[in-house]
Order: sequence, then C-alpha cells, then structure tokens
Amino acid sequence: MTDLVTMRGVDKAFPGVRALKGAGFDLRSGEVHALMGENGAGKSTLMKILAGIYRQDAGEVLVGGQPVDLGSPRAAIAAGIGIIHQELILMPHLTAAQNILIGREPRKAGGLLLDEAALNAYAAEIFKTMQLSLDPRTLVGSLTIARQQMVEIAKALSFRSRILIMDEPTAALNDKEVGELFAIINRLKADGVGVVYISHKMDEIKRIADRVTVMRDGAYVGTVDAKETPISKIIAMMVGREIDNEAPAAPDLSAAPVALEVRGLTRGSQVRDVSFAVKSGEILGFAGLMGAGRTEVARLIFGADKADSGEILMGGERVDVATPQDAVRHGIGYLSEDRKALGLATGLDVRNNIALASLPRFTGPLGILDEQAMHAAASEYIAKLAIKTPSDSQPARLLSGGNQQKIVIAKWLLRDCKVLIFDEPTRGIDIGAKSEIYKLLNALAAEGKAIIVISSELPEVLRLSHRIAVMCEGRLTGFLPAGAPQEEIMRLATLRGSAGRTT
Repeated sequence: MTDLVTMRGVDKAFPGVRALKGAGFDLRSGEVHALMGENGAGKSTLMKILAGIYRQDAGEVLVGGQPVDLGSPRAAIAAGIGIIHQELILMPHLTAAQNILIGREPRKAGGLLLDEAALNAYAAEIFKTMQLSLDPRTLVGSLTIARQQMVEIAKALSFRSRILIMDEPTAALNDKEVGELFAIINRLKADGVGVVYISHKMDEIKRIADRVTVMRDGAYVGTVDAKETPISKIIAMMVGREIDNEAPAAPDLSAAPVALEVRGLTRGSQVRDVSFAVKSGEILGFAGLMGAGRTEVARLIFGADKADSGEILMGGERVDVATPQDAVRHGIGYLSEDRKALGLATGLDVRNNIALASLPRFTGPLGILDEQAMHAAASEYIAKLAIKTPSDSQPARLLSGGNQQKIVIAKWLLRDCKVLIFDEPTRGIDIGAKSEIYKLLNALAAEGKAIIVISSELPEVLRLSHRIAVMCEGRLTGFLPAGAPQEEIMRLATLRGSAGRTT
C-alpha cells in the first residue's frame, strides 16, 4: 500500500475555541481508515481541512507524498479528494446523472444544448463500475437515503477521487442498506481508493475498517489495528476513561401510579390497535424493525399526527391530544429522532432553546421576555445536565450532538413534563455522550418521570429499559422484562398479525 495522505502537526482555532492541537492522520491506498473520537474531538474539523473547506493555522498536508495547499474545495477536488457529508448535498428535483455532473454537463450544438444522452451514459458507466443498479434518469428526490448516498459517492468518483471521506454514512440506513454501502466500499478498496470513515458505531468499525485513529480534545491519541484491538480499548482511548455498560437494576414499581395509558390507538396500517401503559418512574423501551410503527405511535401520543381511533389517559383521566400544544399542556414531552429539524431552533442560542417550550412563564404583561429569568433558568439546567457550552448565549448549532440533545432534554425538563418520549435518543452522538444520556434517563426515572425510549439499537433498548414493548407492522406483538434475550425480541419483532396487548 502507498501513502495517499499524511497530515502532521495540524492546528486550527476558531474564536474562543482551539479545535485542533498538533493533530495528525494518514491514509493508505486500498484501506478504510476509521477516524473516531467524541463529539468535539476535532474529527470533522481535521477532515474539512483535508477537503479544503477550512485552512489550517499550522502543520502540513501531503497527498501522494507531496506537500499541497488545499485552500479551497476546488483545490481538494483537483488533488483527488472527495467528501460525503452526513447531511447529503443533492438537488432533489434533478436526476441522478444531473446531480453527478452539475456544472460539468456535456454539451452539443457548439455548447448551446445539453447532451442528455452523453450525460446519462457517463453516469451509467460510473454506476457500472460501482456495480450499482440505478437508472441515471431517476429523480434524486424519489430515491431512498441509501440510494442518494450512492449518488454522492458516484459524484465524488466522477472527479476521479482516490481519497474519499465519509462522515457518519450509515446514520439513516437500515441493516440491508448498510450491507449495500459496505459492498460498494469494499469494491472501492479493491480499486485502490482510500476511505476515511467517521462513525460512532463500534460494530461497523469492526466490520469495515482496517485501522482506527482516535482523537480527543483536538489532539491525536493513537492509531490501532481495527480487527485486533478490543472495543473496550478504543472506547478508553476516545473518552480517556472506562465506560460503565452495565444496566442498572430495574426498580420495584408495583406501587407506582400509571402516568400514561394508551388504549386502541390506530392510524391506518401504520398503527393498529396499540394499547399499553407506562408508570411513573418506569423506562419503557420500544423495539422493532424499521417501519414497525414505533415513531408513528409516539407522534400520535404527542398530537403531531391525528389518530383514526383510540384514547390517551394521563393519571387515569382521558385527555384530548389533537396538537403538540395539547400534549405539552398535559405534561407530555417528545424528543424527536431528528433533533436538528424538529427539536432545536438552530438559529437561536442555548438560552432561548431551553426556554422555548416555556415562554409564557418568561413573558410579561406587555409581551416582553424577561431575559434575566430566562438566563437563570437556562444556567440551572446547563449545570444540572452538564451541558458543555461557553455560555447560554452560544448558538445551539455550534454545540456537539450530545450537548444539543441535552438542550432538548433541558427544554422539556424546564416545562416539567410528567411523560418524556425519547425517539432515538443517542443517534449520531459518541460513546461518552451516550453514557451520559443513559445516566440522565435513569436519573429522570428515579425522580418519577415516566419515560418511553424508542431505539433501533437492541443493546441500547436492553441497557435502558425496565420493560420492553416490541412492535411489528404497526402492532404491539408482546412485552418482555428487562434483560430479555435479543433472540426473543427479534422473534416478536418479526411476529406478524398479533393484536396489541397491555400486559
């Protein structure tokens, strides 16, 4: 293998933050090199320097053994470097071929007309080298996220990229789609392409990576062999400490009151006659395969969607929940799986995000916000949840994923919700932040909050839940105790045709 990239002594500072401190990284041809670290460790900053998005303050970057000046994305592309961001940059109203060659379309009639046939033939040839069955004339907006990702890879390859940076490429993919992506990556490896793979998912790193480089607090920690190194060692390198993965003992809730009860909740074929109850102090985990209806149940409870039938009871009393405002008024908080789009106002600062669901309590008779009271409330929850932010006036978009998640939690705690629904609470956050979120959820349950956790990660459901509800094709197929075998959960997750039960 030849060295494709070498980065040495890289420094980068932003106002008030030193993001990189003498960081280093290298990539060889025909390998997948995983770059890992907690949120805020400097991974994305280092890769944005390699992709020409940022310019380093100090240090050097070599491509193919030669020093390069990657002062712009165009310069990085010319050096054979492509980046696929976690949030895909595609135009949904254009075809796959048009997205791949946008701004570089083949022309005819002396350059006056677009040559659609040549455009589609070129894209088809790239798809062929990827062994990807996809019509280049398909509108990108009609493709699944996984297929859109393949178009992004094809776009990078159209620039003859030999270095490919993938940032959390499987965050929104199911197991089958992950397998398809890994098959593409393995074909790229065989062709000599070097892949930088940024992910928090340890099982994926073991499957796809050859080497792992770990960063912490903007600095290089070390590089290890992915297959030979135990996960526990990689985690310890990332967080600088051992992580406790033991699930706490389930509390005795025999005398606890029922906080939320759902009876016969139905919406088309997505949610079919779902009934369950969750007690104060209980963490009820929802497991199931993608499309099982778990998020749809949560949205119905929160009033984001309208049910065809069914009823919701809080503290034994029937409540009408037609809108999210109704849900909040009755003490139900919902943390969406897409925190940036549905949980945070990324254009606002930390203080305003925390106060967002409780604005009436901070509003005076003339409609003027009491900024001092908001600051006091925000400061209380920043301290309580250990939110890492320079101040409560910091824009929420500049915080790490784990800290953004804590802001959303703080918003609902300030509102004093009795029931909290967490949909994919640790998606896109690192192992250290996950551990903090787990401790926080257990602490909230110990305070008497009723908590529903929806997660696609079975180890997470088992790690958190006092009881597990399993869904398949819109129905509840059964309930299991804490510590149930994964095989039994999967059996119920594929058990079609069972009616919802409340046991």
